[in-house]
Amino acid sequence: MNYDVIVIGAGPAGSSTALALARQGWKVAIVEKAAFPRRKVCGEFMSATNLALLDKFGLGDAWRTEAGPEVRRVGLFAGNRNIEARMPPAPGGGYGRALGRDLLDTLFLAAAREAGAEVFQPWHAVDIAGEGTAQAVRIATGEEERLLSAPVIVAAHGSWEQGKLPSQLQKTSRPSDLFGFKAHFSDAHLTADLMPLFIFPGGYGGMVWSDHGRLSISCCIRRDVLAAVRGSHGGLPAGEAVFRHIAASCRGVAEAIRDDVVADGGWLAAGPIRPGVRPGYADDIFRVGNLAGESHPLIAEGISMAIQSGWLLAAELSGVDLGARSARANAGRRYSAAWRRQFWLRIVAAESFARAAAFPGAARIAWPLVGAVPGLLTLGARLSGKTRTPAGLGVNERPEPY
Repeated sequence: MNYDVIVIGAGPAGSSTALALARQGWKVAIVEKAAFPRRKVCGEFMSATNLALLDKFGLGDAWRTEAGPEVRRVGLFAGNRNIEARMPPAPGGGYGRALGRDLLDTLFLAAAREAGAEVFQPWHAVDIAGEGTAQAVRIATGEEERLLSAPVIVAAHGSWEQGKLPSQLQKTSRPSDLFGFKAHFSDAHLTADLMPLFIFPGGYGGMVWSDHGRLSISCCIRRDVLAAVRGSHGGLPAGEAVFRHIAASCRGVAEAIRDDVVADGGWLAAGPIRPGVRPGYADDIFRVGNLAGESHPLIAEGISMAIQSGWLLAAELSGVDLGARSARANAGRRYSAAWRRQFWLRIVAAESFARAAAFPGAARIAWPLVGAVPGLLTLGARLSGKTRTPAGLGVNERPEPY
């Protein structure tokens, strides 16, 4: 089965890449191992700077209809203290909102399929091998296998997935590794337009109102602290143990999610999280989403970076001679440079913020400064990319249609 491009992974990064390329007239295959809808460990917030891009993809109206309330304030919760500041609006106005991955991913994949992409789901990629001017991807589901062929391969399976593909990262284990947890709650007690960051011993997290009255709470915790927390809450599932650890040390979280709040599904876990910049193109495979580079989740920019990376790659692949590896390599260099221009600052900002948050006694040190100048939270939101419009989609720009 021959295609122009095979995209491995149908999350926001993979589906946005497939959608953009399919609308350019490419013959696209998407390989996704999970059945949709499915929940994911993710903060779910998306900056309003993505609205022009969502409109470009034809998903803006659906996002406006389904997503939670506008986030007009940012906060910092730690210990018994809560601080709030304004969220900077996007250029041209507007504020970010949150939409559950069970809904967002389904919307993106449906749009890619409607644009002409062929979807193999639930199938998983087993291996990738060179095949003349193209590459062969062996996929499987149950006992059935198929061989797909294309000159362009896009890895969008994420940085957490283990396996034998050349694009999958090697497994490591360090005490400082961060593991992510996420859950939804109904009838919670958080102000609708507030998205607070919270700090607790061994990690940090955030809360935001998502779609259909669901409060989304997500957090990262060090591997060594997680082991100690699980030991002190013997018999509890990991997510429940982590939540009790957070609520015991952070009044703002305990007040938002009281005993009368209803859990909407169980806790999800994933990781380890590997922040940093990685090659956008290597082994003749393009990378998008957090596989190309990952910020600390503290800045809530994961979804924005995912769909923007798909947009950037599709732009660099436009008009490329698919059969020439040298042409693909040149496109890969251009894409990697564009990726760094778009995301480098927020990666660095996230690293700095996360190191400060994880530092022992961080809350005690931070409170005098942030308490005196709450606008530092607003500045942090700017540095994290909340006001940076995707390349080619500025307020005064009028992108050509696909």
